[in-house]
Amino acid sequence: MHASLPDFDMPAEEQVHLAAESFRLLADPTRIKVLWALLQGESSVACLAELAGAAPTAVSQHLAKLRLAGLVRGRREGTFVYYSAADDHVRSLLAQALHHADHVDREITSPKHSHRPRTS
Repeated sequence: MHASLPDFDMPAEEQVHLAAESFRLLADPTRIKVLWALLQGESSVACLAELAGAAPTAVSQHLAKLRLAGLVRGRREGTFVYYSAADDHVRSLLAQALHHADHVDREITSPKHSHRPRTS
């Protein structure tokens, strides 16, 4: 059925797998906070931990996973590592996710979607 549609195109399996892995890694509030902070500029683990309200060791573990997924980059300066978002795709991905969350929240909390019975 879909094959008959002229512009129908499924993504490659590898592309689907990598996208799912990126979403899986972003399914953590601390990681979202860390990435959002990195979109504001380069930062250290200690600073990111403070901004995210998490322990530096936890943030370091999150950063390692995000780095392996290609979402963040690290730059060593002496004994310190400074992290940054990998590219503008990360900004776009997070901005869209947060915008969608805001939209869903407004839809859920708006009076027209209330589950209270109507009075006539």
